[in-house]
Amino acid sequence: MGDKVTGYTAMSRSEELVPRVYDAPVLKADEVRVAVTHCGICGSDLQAVDDTYQVFDFPFVPGHEVVGIIREVGDGVPVSRLGERVGVGWQARACGKCELCRQGLPQLCLEVVDNGTWTPIGGFSSAIVAQSRFVYPLPADMADETAAVLLCAGLSVYSALSRHSAALEPWLGVVGIGGLGHLALQFGKALGYEVTAISSSAAKREEALAFGASRFLDMGEKGAFKPFNDYFNLVLITAHGGFDWDRILGVMKRRGKIILAAFPKVTLDPVDLVVHELSIAGTFVGTPDEMREMLAFAQAHHIRPMVEVMPLSRVNEAVCRVRENKARYRVVLVNDLG
Repeated sequence: MGDKVTGYTAMSRSEELVPRVYDAPVLKADEVRVAVTHCGICGSDLQAVDDTYQVFDFPFVPGHEVVGIIREVGDGVPVSRLGERVGVGWQARACGKCELCRQGLPQLCLEVVDNGTWTPIGGFSSAIVAQSRFVYPLPADMADETAAVLLCAGLSVYSALSRHSAALEPWLGVVGIGGLGHLALQFGKALGYEVTAISSSAAKREEALAFGASRFLDMGEKGAFKPFNDYFNLVLITAHGGFDWDRILGVMKRRGKIILAAFPKVTLDPVDLVVHELSIAGTFVGTPDEMREMLAFAQAHHIRPMVEVMPLSRVNEAVCRVRENKARYRVVLVNDLG
């Protein structure tokens, strides 16, 4: 690899990304350098560019759904890994020392702010650096653009659904049929759930059914929820926008679970939550073991995201498509930096 990296850079909040050349980071012993071939655009990339949660220092290069080739390895990494086609998701490193890391939960590492793949240079670039344990060989027959999306969106929904698939009766509702939701429908069906798509976009009905939903509930349709009172054991929220939380609580079985895979605003009357002993929990990406399981499971069950492919040089146009909710259902950038 050369000693320079080109990355499309967020110079300040909510501004267009601009190409910028960086010195290639020096590898630590446990790290590898991956030449980027593909990188998906995730909703959290837009939140980062907008500094929604005020945790980013500008300038920085976004991107964390990376597919590429290992071109350089640190002193502690076997040279046999050179040339591997690999994927890297949201997490590129962990401290390995905190209580959560020692428990086998590195995604909850106390140094989470510094663990993202965009540190020091993200995937909207010619190369990234990551600890080798978070760099995953990809199934030989899995398309690059498929793998890119699965590395974050796929892992996020798979880890949530697989943890509960044996413990609960199989009635699942998926709220929001977008980048996460259209994969949740596919994973849910493959895991043995009876899956219901719940959306405010009636136009997505046929696609949702094709992705594996048994039925489609339109949030905007009067009376649509009434037949499903006390119905769902598990509801997975994949939408960032607002919706009627009381209607969601009303369709939950006693002791049902609501899992947040996105960041919606939560405003609800706690009565049903308390008297029906419901629970609301978050889920955050997944463990390295779950990543490997997810990739193998997706390949075995022919789970594929619906993807639009665009060149990296058109990243700002691609970001606009995602921002304006025009992408069906994910955008993957192909490195054309040369």
